[in-house]
Amino acid sequence: MLELLYKRRSTRKFKDTKVEKEKINMICKSALLSPSSRDKRPWEFIAIDDKQTIEKLSKCKPHGAAFMKGAPLCIAVVADPEKCDVWIEDASIASIIIQLACESIGLGSCWVQIRKRPTSDSTESEEYVKKVLQIPDNYRVESLIAIGYKDEELEPYTESSLMFEKIHKNLFQKKD
Repeated sequence: MLELLYKRRSTRKFKDTKVEKEKINMICKSALLSPSSRDKRPWEFIAIDDKQTIEKLSKCKPHGAAFMKGAPLCIAVVADPEKCDVWIEDASIASIIIQLACESIGLGSCWVQIRKRPTSDSTESEEYVKKVLQIPDNYRVESLIAIGYKDEELEPYTESSLMFEKIHKNLFQKKD
């Protein structure tokens, strides 16, 4: 597990190679196995491989989404807040499970935050994404995960880059 976590980095450059159906199915199964508070499973997932739709989604906010137009696959992580009061946490867990599943099968990914972000014309990114993907009004959008074969290799994290000073034992101890 640590090796996978050391390797997983946010990928923003993808090869122009379609992600195979078997890999998409594996990613989706992994998402469905995500832990959920009280097993409520408020999340749902939209796998998008249509280039035009992904290009529209890449315009959901002025910063941090444009790179998505080069991704061959995108998964929208949405949730029904009426099913669970901690839908944000559950959708966030599912988002990272998707990213770890991608890394485990040789794909890169990058989380694009949607909730509480504006579009270039100051409307809500979430409303923009809901319109593009025809998501019902009662659902919320946590994230878009851009996925594909990496066209860049970032250096993995190393043990020396870990911030061990952020680990406390028994009590929080402020370090000077």
